[in-house]
Amino acid sequence: MRWESQHVERERERRLPRLDADAVVRTFDAPEALDIRFHEVHAKSALNAVPKRSRMPFRWTINPYRGCSHACTYCSHGETSVLMYDGRTKPLADLRAGDEVYGTVRRRGRRRYVASRVVEHWEVVKPGYRTVLADDTELVTSGDHRFLTAAGWQFVRDQGREGAALGRGTPLVGGVRESKRLSIAGNEVGTVDGLHVQWIEPTRREHRFYDITTTTADFIANGVVSHNCFARPTHTYLDLDAGRDFEREIVVKVNVPEVLRAELARPSWKREQVALGTNTDPYQWVESRYKLMPEIWQALLDSDTPCSLVTKSPLALRDIDVLRALADGPGVTVFFSVPTLDERAWRETEPHTPSPRARLEAVRKMNEAGIPCGILMAPLMPGINDSPEQVGEILRIAEDAGAISAAAIPLHLRPGVKEVFFDWMRVHRPDLMPRYEELYRNRSYVTSAEKRRITDVVESVRPPRRKPRPQRRRPVRGHTVEPPRPERATEDAQPTLF
Repeated sequence: MRWESQHVERERERRLPRLDADAVVRTFDAPEALDIRFHEVHAKSALNAVPKRSRMPFRWTINPYRGCSHACTYCSHGETSVLMYDGRTKPLADLRAGDEVYGTVRRRGRRRYVASRVVEHWEVVKPGYRTVLADDTELVTSGDHRFLTAAGWQFVRDQGREGAALGRGTPLVGGVRESKRLSIAGNEVGTVDGLHVQWIEPTRREHRFYDITTTTADFIANGVVSHNCFARPTHTYLDLDAGRDFEREIVVKVNVPEVLRAELARPSWKREQVALGTNTDPYQWVESRYKLMPEIWQALLDSDTPCSLVTKSPLALRDIDVLRALADGPGVTVFFSVPTLDERAWRETEPHTPSPRARLEAVRKMNEAGIPCGILMAPLMPGINDSPEQVGEILRIAEDAGAISAAAIPLHLRPGVKEVFFDWMRVHRPDLMPRYEELYRNRSYVTSAEKRRITDVVESVRPPRRKPRPQRRRPVRGHTVEPPRPERATEDAQPTLF
């Protein structure tokens, strides 16, 4: 099937429901691309602001692609009341990107209410289920929606190995429906009388459901803590922002270079650091077809904007000339993610990514071209790829390639990602399950002691620097560019699960 043979008229009915019809250019399948369906759209903006509270070393990101090969489906009825950050409520169907709502995060072992921001909003039609609580609260959702319970996140209906499901008597967490007079930010989240499940029944018809992506990965729906489709930091073929329940769907923002150039030309643009690859890899396979990145880099260069890149793909070498110009001008730093060199581990955990050794060779070529380039060993998974022998080999090759830095990031498992990863572990490494269940019990990050252990392993095998590092001809506004980290709400995260 040829790419050029597709027409928007033929595929109008196959568009993602959440995409604005006026923004869609065309939708089509590409069997030669692992049976992925592509949705070409016109984006309204290119620069994405990173909340100041996230403490990222950059304020802006660019994501020319949105794609996923594993559906995460958490949908609620449009009339569901969502608790806004001003204490009022608004129907889920009426929310829009940018709205401030209440979400939750874990702090010092306790879950607390915090401000959260709506990043995406979309709709889909699917069968519904009615969950009735003891206080007569009714929650109409899809069966794969999840609520927070005293025992963790649970689905409305059994989803097989994906995780636990609600049952009669299950206590849900929450209790705050409105808070017009007093802020609840910082208050501990718990369960109250009346929030346990009375019964769950199918509605026996399809509903138009709505969902949102928020910066905390949750929101408060009809008074209870509800999961949403967060930009899940999962393995490479899951590097999606909001593809939701459509497996193998890639949204391509075909006009990003033009929109970006217009945004960078605004008098208000302060030429702050812009990061690419913190959420989705801009050099994933589809970039070889669309070639959006050269024009994006050129726009950043022409506007004298410093930038950085995290990627798993040597395809970035295609753009080495403009990256060299950026390095000589406003500044660019490139980081290749290399979590393992073990052939089996790579193919099991990153089945659709280029060879890790090819990435290290790309590090060499970038540095030889005068482009500051380092590596991220992310994630380091206890007992899987964190042995001194494995880490030492990566570090030695990276050093020989002139890597400007080699940072190690321990595995981080947010709710939702943890279930997916544990399923993989039960099949491939059942011997490590007790250790992982203990390491990540009621937490997304490894303990401080485990983090120190991994740091000690890395430092014990880190070779002394033998090669002079490429010198920047122009510093980036008086500071050194730090390795970009993924966008997160209040905790450090990693670019991908694998």
